Amino acid sequence: MMNKKMRLAAVAAVPLAAVLFLAGCADNGGSMPGMDHGGSSSAPSESAEADFNMADSMFAMMMIPHHEQAVEMSDMILAKSDVDQRVLDLAQQIKDAQQPEIETMQGWLAEWGVSSDDMDMGEMEHGGGMMSDEDMAALESASGAEAAPLFLEQMIAHHQGAIEMAETELANGKNADALALAQAVVDTQSAEIETMQDLLGQL
Repeated sequence: MMNKKMRLAAVAAVPLAAVLFLAGCADNGGSMPGMDHGGSSSAPSESAEADFNMADSMFAMMMIPHHEQAVEMSDMILAKSDVDQRVLDLAQQIKDAQQPEIETMQGWLAEWGVSSDDMDMGEMEHGGGMMSDEDMAALESASGAEAAPLFLEQMIAHHQGAIEMAETELANGKNADALALAQAVVDTQSAEIETMQDLLGQL
């Protein structure tokens, strides 16, 4: 668990700056400024390159840790007692949807020959709806009654960040499967935001 938390902290918070950066990727032939893929063992082959662009690979690299944190948040609330059953059902729904999507995106990166090491996350700011270490600690330590609304508030912000990333992919991506997943993220998570907002008003 610690390794997972450390990894999430390292990539923390998919930044809006990086999301906005994607707007220029499609116009640059799929290359990231300052990156030399030509000498990298993780550079995609020409045939794979034809099936995706930099926006697609960035979408997957950024959405994987984003989804992983959502799953971790869901596990936290599911482990608590005295939580409204509707909140638990929603958390299970989020986990069941996003875990397979993580595996799908990891498969894409492997197929494309892209490594997350190709992207320097070290200097990026927090954003994208990702929770900070303090946010995660607050959720983990909250009691059932306090945890339910906190979970909903945090997950609404988290979903909003995912939708922004998905909309950027829809605007700039090339890969049909990645575009389909991005649309699914927009549709599913928009509906879940409405559900969570309704639940917040009822708790």
